[in-house]
Amino acid sequence: MTRLKGNLQLILGNFELNSGEFELPLEGVTVLFGRSGSGKSTLLRAISGLDKKTTGQLTFGNVIWQDGSKAVPTQKRNIGFVFQDAALFPHMTVKQNLMYSVKRLPKSVSPADFDEIVTRVGIADKLERGVNFLSGGEKQRVAIARALLTRPDLLCMDEPLSALDWRSKAQMLTLIEDIVSAYQIPVLYITHAPAEVERLATNIVFMAKGQIERVESLQKALSRVDSPLFDDEGAVSVLQGKPMPIEQGLRPVQMGNNTLWLSDLGDLNKSMVRVRVLARDVSLALSDPEQLSIINHLPAEVIELLPQENHRVLVRLELQDGQKLFAEITEHSASRLGIVEGLTLFALIKSVVLAE
Repeated sequence: MTRLKGNLQLILGNFELNSGEFELPLEGVTVLFGRSGSGKSTLLRAISGLDKKTTGQLTFGNVIWQDGSKAVPTQKRNIGFVFQDAALFPHMTVKQNLMYSVKRLPKSVSPADFDEIVTRVGIADKLERGVNFLSGGEKQRVAIARALLTRPDLLCMDEPLSALDWRSKAQMLTLIEDIVSAYQIPVLYITHAPAEVERLATNIVFMAKGQIERVESLQKALSRVDSPLFDDEGAVSVLQGKPMPIEQGLRPVQMGNNTLWLSDLGDLNKSMVRVRVLARDVSLALSDPEQLSIINHLPAEVIELLPQENHRVLVRLELQDGQKLFAEITEHSASRLGIVEGLTLFALIKSVVLAE
């Protein structure tokens, strides 16, 4: 696995990036996450070499990209870019935009298979169309295809979904998953939307005030009660399972010896999916209730009880396949049921959705 190691500094106006020592395992999607102004885009610019004022140290695998003020130019780092606004040439057709990037490749680099890329990204029927006649989602597909055609060693995506409507976002999330799986290209992905992190992330870089606070796997980040990923909806769990054929209008998702039932998700061409469960949508029972409309009953063991505000308790559970699940209940319910660490019970999940 390629690793990105460094310690970067960059001053832009009144903002100062001082990342501190970091080491990122470039596997799947690594999300740079933090509030607006935390330094996510500045760090990405420093990593990619887009700002020549960057100083510090940076290595990509065994290759030195930055050593003090000396830096390898961006064009020699073999990075693909997808920005929020797609950054296409408005006077060109889709194909002309794509070929512009291909023609600028060094002679030593052969472009990726053009037909395969445009087909996978879903723009094969739009090649002769002017980019001004594309929707926001279509423009981002062109930007992704343009980046992939250069055979990048690293793909950088800076809030690529922020300007899209919810339907386009859902489609693009599926496309990004497919690209990561098909081409095995490591991705650095900027967002401030927890739902995008939960859907895509392998690892997360948490940033604040121009510094990297910590680097964690998604599951590690979700296991913290104070996780920055928990927004107004409270604690969230993300479970992973294998989607199975539809039964009576529901989609079973296999998790070890247990099954989660979801509303029909349509055609799923995936070997694994992530599902998102709010802690407040999980109830607990000491035995498996049979006459109940809630159909998702999972055996679990209580790992930890975490007191919350307003006489609430967050219960951390471990499912039979080792995955972790949060349930939020009242102090009264915890006392009445005698819930303690080590207790085996059933988690009743009222609502399960595909992470999106």
